[in-house]
Amino acid sequence: MIKGFIFDLDGVITDTAEQHYVAWKRLSDENGWEFDREVNDKLRGISRLDSIKVILDHNGLTMDEETMANLAAKKNEKYVESLDDITPDDFLPGTKELLTHLRTEGFHVALGSASKNASKVLQQLNALGYFDIIGDGNSVTESKPDPAIFLYGAEKLGLQPEECIVFEDAESGVDAAKAGGFHSVGIGPKERVGHADLRFDTMEDATLFEIKSYFKDLF
Repeated sequence: MIKGFIFDLDGVITDTAEQHYVAWKRLSDENGWEFDREVNDKLRGISRLDSIKVILDHNGLTMDEETMANLAAKKNEKYVESLDDITPDDFLPGTKELLTHLRTEGFHVALGSASKNASKVLQQLNALGYFDIIGDGNSVTESKPDPAIFLYGAEKLGLQPEECIVFEDAESGVDAAKAGGFHSVGIGPKERVGHADLRFDTMEDATLFEIKSYFKDLF
């Protein structure tokens, strides 16, 4: 029986993809690295340190862990500067309505994001009240597609993976949900999240009615 929902942040609750892109682009330009939107798309759903590794690999470079960590921290500083511009108007269409319905019907709700700035983003959105548990990059050390962040959320909610539905917009996030034994809803194109149990093009399409209709034997 479904008792809980676990949401990724970027691309599901809100979209800070452009802020991330600009921050990575600024860092890359400062270091003379090649970086474009195609490379940026490979960073979806993975940690800052893993993102640095992807960028370095694209440029045929290697660095020691300490240097990479320092660069990742610099990127984060650039990104955090942009978060003050986020407002409650920046919910993705349909997301606030879904979260409200889940609250009304008494479901448990957790965040399961790789971002270490998740609480700041939710605060800017005035969305903290929708979540019982905040699982983020400070909660676990493993990155998606490892299911650790979702397992953390389920454990804190007091639920088993099979009692939860995970919402993800990244291929690695859906992989993580499936690896952890969770039911999954993919948000985005088929080529990216088509392996989820259920897929919607946008969060606006992902109504509680549609979700209950698909997983009808679990409610």
